[in-house]
Amino acid sequence: MYTFQITLHARPAEALPGGSIEINGQRYSTLDVPAQVQGTGFSVSFEETSVALAQLPRMFIEPDGSFVWVSPAGERAWQVDGVLYDRDERLQFIDLKGTCPAAAFDQVLSAVDWPTTAVMLQLTREAVFVDEATFRSLAVA
Repeated sequence: MYTFQITLHARPAEALPGGSIEINGQRYSTLDVPAQVQGTGFSVSFEETSVALAQLPRMFIEPDGSFVWVSPAGERAWQVDGVLYDRDERLQFIDLKGTCPAAAFDQVLSAVDWPTTAVMLQLTREAVFVDEATFRSLAVA
């Protein structure tokens, strides 16, 4: 199971390996993302992402972009809460928090054209960007 509180962003080409951060006694690599490209949007729109997410079973999404997705009955309980944000006709980022299996997280990523579109994740509490592999290591730790 993954546990997270993050903001999901499209990864601009200018995002390069940065320093490292210690979290729970472990060191993790961060990304150095120049301020001028931190607002790089996804190739999909808010509406396209909303429609893709709405197709997931047990997904409840509101017209304002807020959503909650819950586990099926009979499975270990999990829940993901999120909010979509857009600008200039493109999805800008998604705030996400919760707990879910890796496969469920991948389904959320698919709504933003992943894996074709590379992603980076901003750790909310630490206020740093990490790549997908680092996030996955952190999310299970």
